[in-house]
Amino acid sequence: MKAREWNWKSAGIAVLAGTLLLAGCGKNDGTKGPEASSPSSSGSVSEPSAALQDVTVVLDWTPNTNHTGLYAAKEKGFWEKRGLKVEIVQPPESGANALVGSGKADFGITAQEDLTLAREQGVPIVSVAAIIQHNTSGFASPADKNIKEPKDFEGKTYGAWGSPAEKAVIESLMQEQKADIGKVNFVDIGTADFLTAVKRDIDFAWIYYGWDGVGAELKGEKLNMVYLSDYSKQLDYYTPVLTSNEDFLKNKPDLAKAFLAGATEGYQFAIDHPDEAADILLKAAPELDKDLVHASQKWLASKYKDDAPRWGEQKKEVWTGYGEWMKAHGLLQKELNFEQMYTNDFLPQ
Repeated sequence: MKAREWNWKSAGIAVLAGTLLLAGCGKNDGTKGPEASSPSSSGSVSEPSAALQDVTVVLDWTPNTNHTGLYAAKEKGFWEKRGLKVEIVQPPESGANALVGSGKADFGITAQEDLTLAREQGVPIVSVAAIIQHNTSGFASPADKNIKEPKDFEGKTYGAWGSPAEKAVIESLMQEQKADIGKVNFVDIGTADFLTAVKRDIDFAWIYYGWDGVGAELKGEKLNMVYLSDYSKQLDYYTPVLTSNEDFLKNKPDLAKAFLAGATEGYQFAIDHPDEAADILLKAAPELDKDLVHASQKWLASKYKDDAPRWGEQKKEVWTGYGEWMKAHGLLQKELNFEQMYTNDFLPQ
């Protein structure tokens, strides 16, 4: 699970990819992150009755601990008791935004920056819950590289995955310490394994600590982390988020509330019972590393809700703050209403 689930160039691909059949939504690039499992393995509740309403949720990547609450909701019957039969599927190369935006899927997972870019291109998706309350991503490096703060990026080689946001983020952090981004060497590593890359040809990369960082810990690798949120409040954005389509929310509000109620219960279960939740994820995706899943789940358990009054709660200042940051750094070309990009209305009270 890299700091980005897909390239920004594909993040805004909208309705064109929405014609893909959901049954074909497998991510089979075989690169960074866990290998894909079949949608049929996404839960094990008893076969629901015909009266249940079908709902589809598309992931942003192969199954990992960002998604555990969804698998817990399915496994424990939290959706079924609310009259829903939920299928969890994996995304096409363009991500979940295209399918949700075109109405081919009811819910999806993305990140705040990708949703903002998609909205700029007219994709009618809305964030309905923050899966993790604060941005847990940052720039990681082996401890012996001695990169402890943004100014230490000077003279070092950064492993890039191909987004225009990378340089903007690094530059903004370095400017806080009057450091020169011109002294950073950028090398494209795509979705290469982080630990392999930093031992071979780069000094630091952008990761989610809850997966790659925890994985490094398990291997005895000591890392230094420069978290985005430590240096800029505007960069403490939501990643990932649960999304839905504007028309779906307007036309089926009760169904949306039922789905969010089940998801909330699932994530609360992951918060309260990280070991059992990890086992549920492993049951759905047995190809994952057991030790990594358990360690990652324990690390994330307190991060899902964190300091929010309830799981999923989103704040206006987070959406407007990061949106204004994107605009100031040339990542947006149009004027957008950032308050229209999210809602808390479908979360349980």
